[in-house]
Amino acid sequence: MSKKQTILIVDDDSDDREMLRDAFMAKHKHHREYVFIETGDHLLEYLANGDQEELPSLIMLDLNMPGKDGREALKEIKDSDRLRSIPTIIFTTSGSQKDRDVSYSLGANCFITKPDTFNKLVEMVNCINQIWLQESF
Repeated sequence: MSKKQTILIVDDDSDDREMLRDAFMAKHKHHREYVFIETGDHLLEYLANGDQEELPSLIMLDLNMPGKDGREALKEIKDSDRLRSIPTIIFTTSGSQKDRDVSYSLGANCFITKPDTFNKLVEMVNCINQIWLQESF
């Protein structure tokens, strides 16, 4: 049996968090845990929790959130010897080249502008599954 994968969905918009989870679950209902986190501050608290046995398999991180935003959280994750290996995908409404450049300079593994339909979101998640979670169809 393969290990359970944990995917952190970090976004201050509850509808976006649920829609992203639903897209992941469209094809993969097994061996996955989805953790909803609302801010960069809460993400870093979650990652610092010493009770965790394993690091998450993937972080889907919005850029624009109250408190510590996605850029600040990304910088702290990628500056940490313990956390930097976690694939971190920026998942944002921004299509700005500056946001893309800054995200990659801070160590983002991928930058994705949120698609405008659920079907496009499912297609995007299928690509994420293949590349970052080593699941084929």
